[in-house]
Amino acid sequence: MMTESIEKTIIRYITRSATADDLDLLSEWIKEPLNRKEFEAFIKDHYSIVYSINDPDTDSAVHRLLAAIKKRKKRSYRRRLRRITYYAAAVFIIGILTGSYVFRDYLFTPNLSTSFTHGIKAGTDRAVLTLADGTEVLLEKEEVIQTGNFGSNGTKIEYFSNREDVSDTSGISYHYLTVPRGGKFRIKLSDGTKVWLNSDSRLKYPTDFKKRDSRRVELLYGEAYFDVSPAAEHGGADFRVYNNGQEVQVLGTEFNIKAYKDESNIYTTLVEGRVKVKYRDKKQTLIPSQQTIYDLKNNIIHTKTVDTYNETSWKEGIFSFDNKPLGEIMKVLSRWYDIEVEFSNETTPKEEFIGVLSKNQDIEKILLQIKNSGMINDYEIDNRKVILK
Repeated sequence: MMTESIEKTIIRYITRSATADDLDLLSEWIKEPLNRKEFEAFIKDHYSIVYSINDPDTDSAVHRLLAAIKKRKKRSYRRRLRRITYYAAAVFIIGILTGSYVFRDYLFTPNLSTSFTHGIKAGTDRAVLTLADGTEVLLEKEEVIQTGNFGSNGTKIEYFSNREDVSDTSGISYHYLTVPRGGKFRIKLSDGTKVWLNSDSRLKYPTDFKKRDSRRVELLYGEAYFDVSPAAEHGGADFRVYNNGQEVQVLGTEFNIKAYKDESNIYTTLVEGRVKVKYRDKKQTLIPSQQTIYDLKNNIIHTKTVDTYNETSWKEGIFSFDNKPLGEIMKVLSRWYDIEVEFSNETTPKEEFIGVLSKNQDIEKILLQIKNSGMINDYEIDNRKVILK
């Protein structure tokens, strides 16, 4: 059966971000005859791009791919996209040899002779941990830290509950985890809740939680994905996230909050479970695939249905843009690559873009794709400043 998990695994393979576990899962899944037939139908009906890497009509093939994906989702749009970009700059070719599938992925690069010497690197695992006494600890890859109540392997930090019955606040202190531009990090709180922090984000949290009291953390700014430990495992204690006057109350669920300092909206997206969002005198209960958008300037809230994968794929190492203005996309890229972006043409930021891109690729590969799609005429890189023309 073609599940959402399998679809996401295929997307990760296409974007060169699949893990060894992903490949094992896909290989095992295809061994089943019914799954193999469904997979073949999925490729033929919805990807529609079995072609050679030397096919000169690459743009047309990718256009068919994107159109098929849109048709499959059965979603209509008010405006027809004027330009289509490459889908992860990748094509997926399926062959059947002696009764088994052989996967081969090809990367279509507009200019294979191009060398990238600008020095702009993709983001990586790094963060700064601020302890209760103000001491700052740098967390980064290959840096292993172990203390009495927390440890870090350089990609995530995990807290341990040292007391079975935390009945008061004595001994509970607060830490801050700050992820800079060009960084990402994960944290496992003492109650088992998992949090993914995106670039340019900061989270305040207790080193332990008082028993049967609401488990409270504060997203000071930035973006975070929460996989909350169920209330049933903590004497019924709910979990609450605060941000700039907004309160999100959960009983055990997965959701995403996007609240950057340079944006006037707070976006709360529910993936699983149920949450109650409260901001000043306004309240809203979300069901899966719903997103609330709070306009901080005008104190207005509205709710809409979204594709949660597009909103949360960042934590899996993927940029998934679906009908997004180029201006918004470049703001996302600027945080990940720690760059400044400038548009020479005031209409260009409004151009809409579809694409699923690996966060590990060079920024200039993305810029070349945007240029070759016709959305911009050219680009220039000056130190850490990118100018789109």
